[in-house]
Amino acid sequence: MSQEIAPRVDIAFHLAANLVPLDHGYALFGAICRIAGDLHGAGWLAVHPLPGVLRPDGLLAVDARRGLRLRLEPGQIVRVLCLAGKRLELDGHSVRVGVSTVHAIEPARTLRARIVVIKGFTEPEPFRDALRRQLDAMEVTARIELGRRRTMTVNGYTVVGFETTLHELTAEGSLRAQYAGLGGKQRMGCGVLVASGRGGRAVQPRVEA
Repeated sequence: MSQEIAPRVDIAFHLAANLVPLDHGYALFGAICRIAGDLHGAGWLAVHPLPGVLRPDGLLAVDARRGLRLRLEPGQIVRVLCLAGKRLELDGHSVRVGVSTVHAIEPARTLRARIVVIKGFTEPEPFRDALRRQLDAMEVTARIELGRRRTMTVNGYTVVGFETTLHELTAEGSLRAQYAGLGGKQRMGCGVLVASGRGGRAVQPRVEA
């Protein structure tokens, strides 16, 4: 019997924003919690990294059209609607949150996460094995491609992960992987899978850094 994984949707908020730190996952989640309440134990929530273009000064020029995207169980949408109209402060950079729209998650044969973090696994091959075990537990079959090693800062500590792409997914496996996400720190932008241009149906604008 397949492991039960609750379906999720994406809720996208328009943003009035210009520049934010590239490494913004921890600050963004903290800013959301200051408005929406304590979400640290919210296993139903994942936060997409903000999309945009990396500038030479190391800041991210935010793609305001794509905005802030949260992945969550449909029954929890009411918990985050309070973000609309609020201002988020991210390490000295201000972001104004606008109206929201809800989007169903679509299957795609190829999915990508900008960074996946699995505690205790910081080298490629042990990381790949740990990721394979996670996929096996979800009963998801995929060919794993690891990209560059990436880091993020969480409460002053450096966390190591890898850019990760899953290929050759079935429609069911693709949905299960997107609903569950990969690894930890998903509320800080890690392990959130989106369709990739390499075989996927749609592409989320992403940071090329």
